[in-house]
Amino acid sequence: MSAYRDGDTTVVLVPATFSRAEEKRWVEQMLRKLEAREGRRRPGDRELHERAVELAVRYLDGTRLPDSVRWVDNQNTRWGSCTPDTRTIRISRRVAGMPSWVVDYVLVHELAHLHVPHHGREFWDLVRRYPKADRARGYLEGYSAGSRSEGCAHTGEGEELEVDEIALEE
Repeated sequence: MSAYRDGDTTVVLVPATFSRAEEKRWVEQMLRKLEAREGRRRPGDRELHERAVELAVRYLDGTRLPDSVRWVDNQNTRWGSCTPDTRTIRISRRVAGMPSWVVDYVLVHELAHLHVPHHGREFWDLVRRYPKADRARGYLEGYSAGSRSEGCAHTGEGEELEVDEIALEE
């Protein structure tokens, strides 16, 4: 018996010999376990904000800290966004299940916008302070390419532009 996520679908595998009652009981139990496991892996808004502050101090001199960092469900064409005037950062919940070093990269990318609002040389110099920046950009590009080839709902012209923007080198 197992349970896992396949994109937006939850898959629960149980033996075919189970009665309907056994199947229902095990599916409910497996879903609870899956949600608990994901809850441990995915930080909430408070933890995300704390991690952003840590990264800002470690890689960006800690001189411009965000006032707010939170997960959002309405960003299907970008990984994150930043409003420098209000020092607000929003991270797409699609990133939540990715490796922590990818989440950190997206945070550093958005934190760099607190210093530089555009994607010029100065901006990329800040982002490159994060040692796994190139690796994380490659991961995000591969994720997007895989989603496009599978006909995933997350694809589209907007996402393609955002991926190109993230991978841009001067």
